[in-house]
Amino acid sequence: MDISDVSNIQVENTDENGSSETKTSSIEKIQQLLKTKDDTSRFVGLALLKSVLDNSPELQSEKEVIVSLWDSISPKFLDRLLRTGSDSSSEQKSSRDMLDLAVAVIHTFAVLLPDDAKQDAKLLARIPRLAKAVLYSSKETTQVIIETLLTLVAVPGGAKSFADLDVEDWTPLIEIAPEHAHVLTIFIWAWERGTTGLEDEAAREAMRTKIDQGIQAFVSSFIGTDATSLLEFVSHILRNLNENLIPHNPKWLGSVTKLIRNLSTNRPTAASRSAYTNCAGALLLIYPESTPQLLFLDEKDSPKPFSYLFINLILVDLRATLPSLLGKLNDPEYPRISQRLTSALDILTAFIGQLISWMEELDNPRPDAKKPSDSWLRMSPDLVLKLSSSIAETLSVTMEYLRDRWDASVAGARGLHPEARVGSAHTHFGSHKTLAWDTKDEGAATDAFILSAIRAIALWVRDDDGDVLRKEGAGLMDMFMELYQSSSSSGGGGGEGGSDSSQPSSLDYRLPILAALEGILRTSKGLEAFASYEGWKILSGDMLRILEESSASTTLQEADVVRGTRIALVLQIVAESEGATPEDWMDVVTAVAAHDVPIVESGVRDEVLVDFQTDVLQLAATLLSNANPGMKRRYVHSTHAIRGVAEQLKGRVDGNSDTAKELEYMLSKLDA
Repeated sequence: MDISDVSNIQVENTDENGSSETKTSSIEKIQQLLKTKDDTSRFVGLALLKSVLDNSPELQSEKEVIVSLWDSISPKFLDRLLRTGSDSSSEQKSSRDMLDLAVAVIHTFAVLLPDDAKQDAKLLARIPRLAKAVLYSSKETTQVIIETLLTLVAVPGGAKSFADLDVEDWTPLIEIAPEHAHVLTIFIWAWERGTTGLEDEAAREAMRTKIDQGIQAFVSSFIGTDATSLLEFVSHILRNLNENLIPHNPKWLGSVTKLIRNLSTNRPTAASRSAYTNCAGALLLIYPESTPQLLFLDEKDSPKPFSYLFINLILVDLRATLPSLLGKLNDPEYPRISQRLTSALDILTAFIGQLISWMEELDNPRPDAKKPSDSWLRMSPDLVLKLSSSIAETLSVTMEYLRDRWDASVAGARGLHPEARVGSAHTHFGSHKTLAWDTKDEGAATDAFILSAIRAIALWVRDDDGDVLRKEGAGLMDMFMELYQSSSSSGGGGGEGGSDSSQPSSLDYRLPILAALEGILRTSKGLEAFASYEGWKILSGDMLRILEESSASTTLQEADVVRGTRIALVLQIVAESEGATPEDWMDVVTAVAAHDVPIVESGVRDEVLVDFQTDVLQLAATLLSNANPGMKRRYVHSTHAIRGVAEQLKGRVDGNSDTAKELEYMLSKLDA
């Protein structure tokens, strides 16, 4: 009997006998058919069941009946139908009907079963055969299989069941992914939700290898397409996957970068522009050592190298989008736009880093280095100048946006000091902050776009000698100081707008801000802004806390010590630019004089710790040498103590090392 014939019979019976007694009787008969040992009867029972459920909307809401019907179906029989219908040697219509019916029934119950019943192995165990069946199913049934798998991977336990499959079981779905975009969604759910709780290193390694092979298979499947959906998929996986499961040194990295290059140079649409930008940004963050050369390298000389064209596309996108971005903060599309622009800034940061490295190589070539003409960046000097000008213009637009965004979210007016801001206003409509507005979901300090923007700005203003952008950066000093404090208040996260804000942040702005200050503080405007917003107090307090912990803590993080070294460099710039040391800066001298050189083992490499302590000592020596004679006399005991600390450090380093020479110079400075 054909399935359509059975369905027609059932529909007619349902129409003529609509009473609940008749339906109950029909359900009982169907259950009897499903529980028999005869496959033909079971098949007829499944066909009748599918027809009844499709044509009885009121029955679909009766969860107990649905569960009872599902319990009547033999899982082995369903597997047999799926296996027979997926037999490549069988081309009979009956075999295809078996597959179609089995898939349709499983899909129906995947939708109708209550949530707790969906987690049962009887349903989830069908996932492997469903995944394999797509190679032999019709176009319509393939779509039903994909919808079923989407439903199952959203069920607790379903994602893990799919993720635990062998790569060979994934292959049929991967092969049809170019024509069925929802396949990528299945893998996103499975890899992100089904790989949690892998505590054993061997299990993590096995899953990491499977994911690596899975991505490689996806890349092979998308060869010959524009790969827009694939690039979005790779971007999403790399940004959201557990860091322990991200593939190491993947072989597909070169292929993906080629897809990015091809897509970006072939009249990209808005969707493809977002895809290649997000994917390139993710690759540069996850694989910073290998991606830049793969992405920016030009294999042969050309009038306009790819790196020039690609970065120009990124810059044009930023300049075109930023002026109108503030008005879209509460639009549904803002997260998508913000993610693309964040990735664009990450790409720009990576390129600036490579550009600086290339320029340094030109100025100071190493004896064993390749010739500049053989280096990764094959761009004529005039193109470098044009690109540099475009980068500077784009960063200027970015700083204008940051100024407006920060004012809107926190200050309400350009550069308004925290103490001058009005607090909450209480009205009949509730309490609200005055002079400020921001996104309804998150504040500026939690927006990853701002962190990426500061990174790009910092790298440029630190290493570019032009004062124009550095002076513009000085206008962001209030934002820098508040973001620094918000990061420090929670060790990498904190409230927006300083300690009095309740808006949490998981982003750490401190190192990018310190890099930006290295350039900004070389201008008088930067020094004035730094003083106006208590920069010395904020940074020196953080540095002295790290110094104190370096004497007593065995859990000190090396990242904190590195940050302390950067703080000392920034404060050294400020101290050297000041004509005379202010009295309140001498707290640094007092704290350094009381420092105990640690003798306990810590988690920090000794050379890193000594470099930090040496830089702090140099800062103290600069403050003392710039102090007026009366102040020097009052701090004579501190001077002797600092000299003693320096002598202790000299005993821990090689006498011919640069650190030893710096300590010797510092001692001579104290004696002057």
